[in-house]
Amino acid sequence: MMNKKIWYLLVSILIIAISLQACSQSTPAPTPTPTATQPEELKSPAARTTSVPDARLAAQAYLDAWVAEDYPGMYGMLTSLSQAAISAEDFEKFYRSIANEAALSSIQYAILSSLVMNPTSAQVGYRVTLSSILVGDLERETVMQLTLERGQWRVQWDETLVMPELANGNYLGMERYIPARANIYDRFGHALVAPADATAIGLRPALIDEEQVDALYAVLTRLTGMSADEIQATYADFPPGADWYVPLGEAPASEVETRFGDLSGFSGLVLNYSRWRYYFGGGVAAHLLGYVSPIQAGQEDQYLRQGYRIDERVGQSGLEAWGEKYLSGTRGGALYLFNSQNQIVTKLAEKQAGPAEAIYTTLDRDFQAQVQRAIEGFRGAIVVLERDTGRVLAMASSPTFDPNAFEPNNYNYSAQLAEIYENPYNPLVNRATQGQYPLGSVFKIITMAAALESGRFTPESTYQCGYFFTELPGLQLNDWTYDHYLEDGETIPSGLLTLPEGLIRSCNPWFWHIGLDLYVNDLTTAVSEMARGFGLGKPTGIEGVEEEAGNIPDPGSEVDATNLAIGQGDTLVTPLQVAAFTAALGNGGTLYRPQVIEKIQPPEGAPRFEFKPQVNGTLPISPETLKVIQEAMRGVVASRNPFGTAWHRFTGLDIPVAGKTGTAQSGSGRPHAWFAGYTFAERENQPDIAIAVVVENIGEGSDYAAPIFRRVVELYFYDRPAKLYPWESSFYVVATPEPENNP
Repeated sequence: MMNKKIWYLLVSILIIAISLQACSQSTPAPTPTPTATQPEELKSPAARTTSVPDARLAAQAYLDAWVAEDYPGMYGMLTSLSQAAISAEDFEKFYRSIANEAALSSIQYAILSSLVMNPTSAQVGYRVTLSSILVGDLERETVMQLTLERGQWRVQWDETLVMPELANGNYLGMERYIPARANIYDRFGHALVAPADATAIGLRPALIDEEQVDALYAVLTRLTGMSADEIQATYADFPPGADWYVPLGEAPASEVETRFGDLSGFSGLVLNYSRWRYYFGGGVAAHLLGYVSPIQAGQEDQYLRQGYRIDERVGQSGLEAWGEKYLSGTRGGALYLFNSQNQIVTKLAEKQAGPAEAIYTTLDRDFQAQVQRAIEGFRGAIVVLERDTGRVLAMASSPTFDPNAFEPNNYNYSAQLAEIYENPYNPLVNRATQGQYPLGSVFKIITMAAALESGRFTPESTYQCGYFFTELPGLQLNDWTYDHYLEDGETIPSGLLTLPEGLIRSCNPWFWHIGLDLYVNDLTTAVSEMARGFGLGKPTGIEGVEEEAGNIPDPGSEVDATNLAIGQGDTLVTPLQVAAFTAALGNGGTLYRPQVIEKIQPPEGAPRFEFKPQVNGTLPISPETLKVIQEAMRGVVASRNPFGTAWHRFTGLDIPVAGKTGTAQSGSGRPHAWFAGYTFAERENQPDIAIAVVVENIGEGSDYAAPIFRRVVELYFYDRPAKLYPWESSFYVVATPEPENNP
């Protein structure tokens, strides 16, 4: 057995160990109590946290709105204190003034840092690049302060958000360097538009000495180009003795000065001198050149941002508007920082201006002026193209206008501008490119092409052309010969005609028959597709001039098909389109893009642009079809068997021409008169031309448009008119209200 002393010793050690273990625990473990019996007031509260929005995203939203020029959106992101300090209107005005004064083209930014200072304030550092058209890029680093309001970061606004230098009431000011506006010339270097000392010419009729009136009119005719009758008509309706001022026009001061001795003795003559961008000849090719005027209401921001001064003249139409970037040059400037006392603090940036570039047109100035005169007194248009290149040699729209009327320095400004805007015939519309007309019988060329290409007709196909067309059930259509028979009692039906003879005689029933035949034989769009292939129904692509597309409908019925076949119904074309496809008929089938820019020339170095023919397409017809059409068009002006509709207008002309008359029902009043054709003289130093003439609401193409076409040919080849119009007693003097009435 174990020694009793040893046993007691072991028991004592065990008791001491148990006691030491118990003493090492600070508190006894609590006895678990069911949750359901715990008193409500002893529950522990739940822990909650609120996340702070990202200040970087708030700054980014504000800067994005600045880039997008969303000023109301920017203002909505400001703190309530900032909105109390500046109104929304003044806020937007501030940012717009910065953009305009610095001529900003774009704004870029990059966020560099973001720091939350405490739960309600933060700051975001960023770099901003302001790109100025005038002085280049300005790069700055700045800081945006933000305040937490209603759980969202709001921007504390001040001027340094744009750039740090704008603190303490500092502001930006730009000195703009403006190059002289470049001139516009004809192809030979004759100025069409240039700065000049000019004279506004007018009369005070009550002061005119009747003994001097004939001599006065003679001098004024030389200065203004107005006839004595036209001058007298300007004040014929004024009450006798009333002291009115009557504007007549303008002339270069140099021309007035050479005649000053003659002019100084005339009572009632008023001369006012000034300098402006002068349009010579009272506006040669006014619709093509367009005009400049002061920056108009609503255009201020646009032009200030482009680097213009607010008092500059800018192109508002035509080449003046299209060529603005060339004619106005490259602007420069010096951007200054001013303090609140309007003193210069520093120059921030500077760049010199670059010279403007002159535009040389494809026009011949003198020929253009003569073509304008050829249609003067009518409403209509003439387009003359170089047949084998697409150069526009002349483009006249009547009535025309004087671009000098838009210059406030012109003493006649107010009266002439009012006259332009009050004219019911809207002289500002360029009828050559914007006038949309039914083409009438000139369209028969296209219908003939569709007929021959369809395979259903040949040049030998015949048709009995009588007074009436009765192939449409319940409908009778009259040929033009019947209308003339009702007038003179002598015009007889055209009789049996081949297809080319049908074009020469312009037999309506022949072409109604073709349109109907193609339509009912599943070739419903043959004519309209051919017209589109001739370039109709879409813009020609001419640069520098506004143009309309016209309209070539697909026929939806047999009646539509017959109307389309003679260029009526919903068919609409522009004179420029007609001149373009007529040129293609004459040059072998190439549709050239009409162009009015010969070159764009800086003061030094090579031209920026030089004319080269540009092809729009090819007529969708075979060489055989083209030859048949050419011969028929030649017959229109030269054939007496059958009776060509325009042969009597071209007797004695030694320049070979081919063409087609057209008389298009206008839908209101008398029909529009058309003639389109080309020359084939093949002279080495005088390219052949294509011409389209339309005269509104006047009568038949052979009576009006054909004589005008002939005169344009004479002016081009002879440099003068050779045959009187049927309505003239002498050149440019009307003998009777209407010309002779021939078919």
